Parts: sequence; structure tokens; C-alpha cells
Amino acid sequence: MGDIAGCSWCSLVLCSIGSVTVVYYLLRWSWQCWHGFKVYVLSEIWQTDLRTYGQWAVVTGATSGIGRAYAEELAKRGLDIVLISRSEDKLRSVAKEIESQYKRQTRVIQTDFTEGHSIYSAITQQLEGLEIGILVNNVGMNYIGVLANFLDVPDPDQRITQVINCNTLSVTQMSRLVLPGMLKREKGLIINISSEAASEPQPMLSVYSSTKIFVTYFSRCLDAEYRSKGITVQCVVPFIVSTNMTHNVPVNPLVKSPASFAKDALNTVGYTTYTSGCLSHALQHFALSIIFPGWLRLSSFCVQQMVKFAQSVEPHLRERMAETKKQT
Repeated sequence: MGDIAGCSWCSLVLCSIGSVTVVYYLLRWSWQCWHGFKVYVLSEIWQTDLRTYGQWAVVTGATSGIGRAYAEELAKRGLDIVLISRSEDKLRSVAKEIESQYKRQTRVIQTDFTEGHSIYSAITQQLEGLEIGILVNNVGMNYIGVLANFLDVPDPDQRITQVINCNTLSVTQMSRLVLPGMLKREKGLIINISSEAASEPQPMLSVYSSTKIFVTYFSRCLDAEYRSKGITVQCVVPFIVSTNMTHNVPVNPLVKSPASFAKDALNTVGYTTYTSGCLSHALQHFALSIIFPGWLRLSSFCVQQMVKFAQSVEPHLRERMAETKKQT
């Protein structure tokens, strides 16, 4: 009788643990499904009025790719735009198109974010007096056009410093410049563009991956610090978007165009402060986390295969890079 009672008690405990586990995962998956539906479906129907944050939106890296798409979408939604980038001619061209198509005011600031801290005093002066409601920290760069080991980067002393200045210093310093005005008005939105490359450590993209996880952590910390003061800091973590950095890979169901991505990503404002930007990229992130977990990415076998892949596609990528330079 004692053995039977003991077995029954053990069975009851195991059944209870199993039931609690099943309920936990059902609730967790249900919440994730609801959150995804809200962020990527309902947001298309009920969009946040971005004009409530302020009159001006500042966009870095604004002359091409995701940055330009954000600038155009923000202008379309009723904001005046400050465009910041390296090429004066491209800035003037994009500004003229925005003014003509969307009838919004524009200002341009020519600067090179790879130069370090010396550029920010001039940016401060040129932003003075503007009611900046939104900042999009988009500017970013990789240290090489293809996958490569850390020591294989051409001119590493200069290039690595440039990547850090562009990808991390720009985010922190630009946030520092606009936050005082936002705090004074008790409202504002900062959007920081991170990358799927920051979701897990990425060999062959060591510096880029590391700078982007900085952007992710900085964004989430900043949001926690200033949320109660009316400031929203959103981190956007895209997968592949067809831009110069991705060698203008053709758009398909998995690869978004910059315009489509910026539209979807801006829809998520007000619904979440951490987003893949669009449903397609969110699903890819979920699938990748299951199929290709962090320990596998860091394995020697995987790194070796990435080296072979990089060597096989390098000639093709260099051709595409040359074509892109000719077009621009």
C-alpha cells in the first residue's frame, strides 16, 4: 500500500509540473502571438500620429537606403526634415525631392560621422532653435564589403575607428544633442537602427555585430531611463533590406525595399520599443533563432563554412559594388 501511495504521489507531482509547464508555454506563445499581431497587423490600421512629437524630424545617413526612406516617409506623414549625411550634392537632391513631393520644409547638414567627436559642435549649432520631435539614428557602416576575419580588414587602424565612430558614437552623441529639448517639452521619439547581426554574436562581422549590439542595449537602457518623462526610444532590428550595404540584393518576400521597410517600421511606433520593423523580418528572426542558434554560429565548423562562402561570393559582390558606385 505504501509503495502504491508513493507512486501515486510522485505521479501527481509530475503531472502537476507538466501541467504548469504546458500552461506557461501556452500563455507565453499566446502573448507572443498577440504582441506580434498588435505590432505588425493592428499598427497598419491604427497608426500613431507622429506629428504629436514635434515639428522636425532629424535623420542621419539620409541620402540613400533606409535613412532616405525614413526621411521620405516622415515627410509624407507631415513632418519637416533635417537631412544629415556626407555628400552635399546628394543632400540637396533628396531635400529638393522631399520639398517638391511632400511640400515639407527641409534643412541639410553635411558631415562625416566617421570623423569622431569634433563634428558635433557644428551639428549642435545648425539644429539650434528647431523643435525636434523625432531623431532617426540610421547612419552606419561595415568595415569591409564582404565577410572577413578581424585581422583581414584593409587598413584596420583607420577603418575600425571609422566604424566605431559611425555606428556607436553617432548614436550616443546625436541622442545627447536632441534629448534636452525633448525633455523640456516632455515628448519626443528617438529611433535607433540596429541590425539582426546583433541578435547573436556574428563571426566574420565581429566589429559590425558588436557595434550594433551596443545600439540595441543603449536604446533599451535609454528608453527605461526616459520613458516616464515622455520620451520614447525605439530600437529597430532589421534583417536584410535592399541597400548599398547589402549590395542592392533584389527585393523578394524575404528582402524588403527601403521604402516598404520604413513604412512598416514607422507603423510600429507607439506599439513597441523593440521591433524587427516588419512581419517578414520578425518571422525570419524567430526561424533563425531555432534553426541557427548562437552556439552553432560560433562553432569552428560554421566559421569555416562562412569563410568558404565569403571566398566564393567575393568576386560577385565586388562586381556589384563597382556597379553601385557607377550608378551613384
